[in-house]
Amino acid sequence: MIPRYTRSGMGAIWSEENRFAQWLEVEKAAAEAQAELGIIPAAAARAIRERGGCDPARIATLEAELKHDLIAFTTNVAEHVGAEARYLHYGLTSNDVIDTAQALQVQQAAALLREDMERLGQVLRRRAREFAHTPQIGRTHGVHAEPIAFGLKFANWFAANRRNQRRLEAAAEDMRVGKISGAVGTFAHLGPEVEARICARLGLAPAPISTQVLQRDRHAAFLCALAVAGASLEMMAIEIRHLQRTEVREAEEYFSAGQKGSSAMPHKRNPVVSEQISGLARLLRGNAQAGLENVALWHERDISHSSVERVVLPDSCILLDYMLDKITGLVDQLLVYPDQMRRNLELTRGLVFSGQLLLDLVDAGVAREQAYRWVQRNAMEAWQTGGDFRALIEADAEIRAAVRPEVIAQAFDLSRHLRHADAILDRALEA
Repeated sequence: MIPRYTRSGMGAIWSEENRFAQWLEVEKAAAEAQAELGIIPAAAARAIRERGGCDPARIATLEAELKHDLIAFTTNVAEHVGAEARYLHYGLTSNDVIDTAQALQVQQAAALLREDMERLGQVLRRRAREFAHTPQIGRTHGVHAEPIAFGLKFANWFAANRRNQRRLEAAAEDMRVGKISGAVGTFAHLGPEVEARICARLGLAPAPISTQVLQRDRHAAFLCALAVAGASLEMMAIEIRHLQRTEVREAEEYFSAGQKGSSAMPHKRNPVVSEQISGLARLLRGNAQAGLENVALWHERDISHSSVERVVLPDSCILLDYMLDKITGLVDQLLVYPDQMRRNLELTRGLVFSGQLLLDLVDAGVAREQAYRWVQRNAMEAWQTGGDFRALIEADAEIRAAVRPEVIAQAFDLSRHLRHADAILDRALEA
């Protein structure tokens, strides 16, 4: 069992302290790049780098008076720097700092989410191999269909997690851009070569074009990638919830010795983590919708997106980080009941082999429509009477006349359905 994974890292990334720290890093990089190009004195850049600091409490006090968070920030930094602060924020507009710094926060958050997804993948891979040959009934429309190996569920989830990793990588890379293009994106005060130097110092690429802000389709795509990842976790959670139903009880969430499931019913063991994940996935989808609404801004910039992003970007990253941690622990400790899976597989007394029997009759020379009628009439009788499907087939005169007894026996061989399980797992887990 993997150790319980706990940390406060994601919350710290989106804290006020880190937001100001990233703003300050952009200001320092801007000063240094301009000093290299002879735009500001090198001594000023050194002073900003060495003495530049900020105090969130002092910034809050200043903002209460100034009604502008970035100006409150630069005022406080200037208090630390001294006389050379006249070159602080030189040639910049507020969103040169805010958007560029936000890109740094997104990269930090994406790095933690990548670690989360990698941990989940490791657990899913292990459990897929563990149950590679555990028979279970596959269900379509909630109704018994044909046998599967339980390990294939984990492998399917593993593949979805890999796709989520790729989507996250692409969306984070699209967000790995800064902009120092000025009030309307025209580089009126600092040229593109300054922007390129500043971004390079920060590990970002300069946006090919921007207005006063980076265009918000980038942010929307990032939020959508998080929402899709959350939907995949909900897919896993819904499956576990169904498997934990009393009538099914093929798997269930780990239930510790001192745990209680209900204040009124001492017998209850509920899928609380799975239900929690299902609920939180809805929040991620709602946040993605808000991100999409932010794409359309007035002209070169309005402020309608700003208040939204202060909520949805931190919340979505924190939510997904939490959900990945919870689902990893859930899957790692998931209780699995192979004997109950076998009992449920046999519940319909052979009906789940009807598709294989149909094909075997066709292979024996029976017309498909005729074979389908023979198999279905016996299947419907088994459904209605609770009879043994195989016994009904073996007693059917037309079927007995068409195929040998060993053909019928072979149609009910469970191993035929599971013979490709290892090949499927190899392909899914190495993709």
